[in-house]
Amino acid sequence: MRLTKLISFSIMPDFLQEVERAAKEENRTKSELIREALRRYLEDREWEKLTRYARIKAAETGIKTEEDMQRVVDEYRGEQANG
Repeated sequence: MRLTKLISFSIMPDFLQEVERAAKEENRTKSELIREALRRYLEDREWEKLTRYARIKAAETGIKTEEDMQRVVDEYRGEQANG
């Protein structure tokens, strides 16, 4: 049984050439390169959510210290883990 799913998507020919060139330079497949790009995108997206949440909480609570910020980060992660 296959552990991966096959998807298709459209890409401009010039951009595909860049992807192929980068994959070749890094000795990776296009799939590996695109999976890594998507993984990084999702990590960046999560970081942006965390940053936005922290700014809101800082404004609400008047965070002044690094310890205050760590508490808010821990709260956010707890909320995300619980749904």
